[in-house]
Amino acid sequence: MEKILLEDCCEILDSKRVPITSSDRVEGPYPYYGANGIQDYVAEYIFDDELVLLAEDGGNFGSKERPIAYRVSGKCWVNNHAHVLKPKEGLNVDYLCYSLMFYNVGGMVNGATRQKLTQASMRQMLIPKRTMEEQKYIVDLLAKVVAVKEKRQQELNEFDNLIKARFVELFGDPVTNERGWDTKPLEEACYSIVDCPHSTPSYTTDDTGFMCIRTSIVKKNQILWDEIEYIPEEEYVKRIQRKKPEKGDVIYTREGAILGIAAVIDRDCDVALGQRSMLLSPDQKQCMPEFLSMAINCDSFLNNALKGMSGSASPHINVGDIRVFNMIMPPIELQKQFSEFTSQVDKSKVAVQKALDETQILFDSLMQEYFG
Repeated sequence: MEKILLEDCCEILDSKRVPITSSDRVEGPYPYYGANGIQDYVAEYIFDDELVLLAEDGGNFGSKERPIAYRVSGKCWVNNHAHVLKPKEGLNVDYLCYSLMFYNVGGMVNGATRQKLTQASMRQMLIPKRTMEEQKYIVDLLAKVVAVKEKRQQELNEFDNLIKARFVELFGDPVTNERGWDTKPLEEACYSIVDCPHSTPSYTTDDTGFMCIRTSIVKKNQILWDEIEYIPEEEYVKRIQRKKPEKGDVIYTREGAILGIAAVIDRDCDVALGQRSMLLSPDQKQCMPEFLSMAINCDSFLNNALKGMSGSASPHINVGDIRVFNMIMPPIELQKQFSEFTSQVDKSKVAVQKALDETQILFDSLMQEYFG
């Protein structure tokens, strides 16, 4: 198929970008965009148009899930981490966006730690040349698939909200303890609470059967097992010296960009902890894993955990502070009731997740068909 250079089909408005440091921003109604989306809201705007923003540096280059380009509409401000593109006549703005979202920029970006797509390289990017009628057909088709994806994701979010609501209904807030439950230091409600090894795992592309949990795959009350990575057996043996993670244990992220997120290890497998996490092994005679995971995922728990024993804010969570944290301990039968409820909801989530995965496959197939 015939293709056209990006510089020939778009106005490049990079010269109009203006970065504003966080200390100089005045709060207001207009979105302030960076490489990967909204960074803030400011009092003034420099663009008022239908545009596509393409990451210049700090973008999701190479990702198959997170796009490097996105649409903006109306009044906004854009900093210097995103290229600003306005389609010329004959190019649909949504078509332009779809063509760039997952563009293979291999060989076009440079930089060891923070990759950058320079304007010179960006100008040489190619998109399929199609008539406006063809573009509109593709855009409408992809929009319908995206709408289905969003609906499925919303259903999953509603299930999560249902579980949260049930937790609050049964137990209230785990920190303020307005129900007056008995409390107990977490180290007394767990067989063990251990820190992760303080070393970077040696990953391998081979399926060794020995897995390692990065904090990036730990979501609230869920581990993304489909994204698990493998390590050699000797690395696995080294990383489980303090405690072998087992089904029913709770992993908790303790520092970094993903901080204060808990999930239950819900299957029997040979898995070890990566970095920046800890492992809690609840005594299920007094503390159920599902209850513990939901409790420590509450914002009130995280806020208190970050203060720790010192009482001042910290950028990480200390294992020692978690051990002595006084957690509410409602009757175990009530906790089991909550666990059974989450189990039933999870069954419904599996069906919705399967439908979402199938929709994602369709979307990926169409993107490959139309944009290669």
